[in-house]
Amino acid sequence: MAIQASPGLKRSDAPDPEPDGQKRPAVSVRRRAARKDSGGLGRQTAWGPFFALPHGVGLALFTLLPIGASLWISLHNWPMMGQQKWLGLGNYQHLLADPIFGQVVLNTLLFVVLYVPMNLVVSLGLAAWLTPKIKGRHIFRIIFFIPAITPVVANVVVWRMLYQPGGLIDGLMQSTLGIHAPNFLGDEHWAMFSIVVMSVWQGFGYNMLIFSSALDAVPESLTEAAELDGARPWTVFYRIKLPMISPSIFFATMMTLITSFQVFAQPFIMTKGGPGTSTSTIVLFIYNQGFQFHQLGMASAAAWVLFVIILGITAVQFLGQKKWVHYDA
Repeated sequence: MAIQASPGLKRSDAPDPEPDGQKRPAVSVRRRAARKDSGGLGRQTAWGPFFALPHGVGLALFTLLPIGASLWISLHNWPMMGQQKWLGLGNYQHLLADPIFGQVVLNTLLFVVLYVPMNLVVSLGLAAWLTPKIKGRHIFRIIFFIPAITPVVANVVVWRMLYQPGGLIDGLMQSTLGIHAPNFLGDEHWAMFSIVVMSVWQGFGYNMLIFSSALDAVPESLTEAAELDGARPWTVFYRIKLPMISPSIFFATMMTLITSFQVFAQPFIMTKGGPGTSTSTIVLFIYNQGFQFHQLGMASAAAWVLFVIILGITAVQFLGQKKWVHYDA
């Protein structure tokens, strides 16, 4: 029986009859289309490892291999020139018994304890101030972010000139107060605090942008409803805005902690770790052991101790975030 096309259907669009005069089952058509689609997906999946190969090779050569080599070197007495000797955990035992390394760890912890809260408070305070009602807020954002993108070495050199006796700070104090400024970098009681102040100025702009963007994303309907109910600005900020930007605060806290434990350029250029060892940090200790004393095994062991410290603190942060970080459902 011939199939007649409807008036609105061209003959070329009409379905072809089956040889036996029966219509093709819809199930078989779907199965054939599924097999065709799965074949295309399989070919795409087969090309996946090929495109991922360059990244995998780079990861293996420049990340995994150096990490493994560092761990292997840390188990040896590995001078830069000379014979290597297996020590096992000898380098780690020496570090734990070394009073200089203990002082270096305490200096690093002091820097972290001072730097992280100051950075977060300054960043969050400026972000809260830079509301859309502030004229020229975009210009202020650029100005505050400039130190974060300026080379660290250039910033450190400028601040060292400001801190030195006879510098700008000393001159201002003499002209206004009639007294000399302390020897910021030469006094062990002032040196670490001076480095912290310079580091806060250098790094607060990054977190400020994160907090400012997070505050802009807070729905105005919530703050307006609270204000209509008679809530004061501080209550609105503390009870509504802070909980809503808690994921951004967690991220900024975690990244700031990790980078603060790795501080190096500031003490290296400003004080060389002095006076004495009052500003020597773990990364500066690693640098001295590896490139000054040529003890690569000791330097690698200190690097792994730093890794364990950062890993432990990061794990504690992730476990503790459940109590104060509020993610949107």
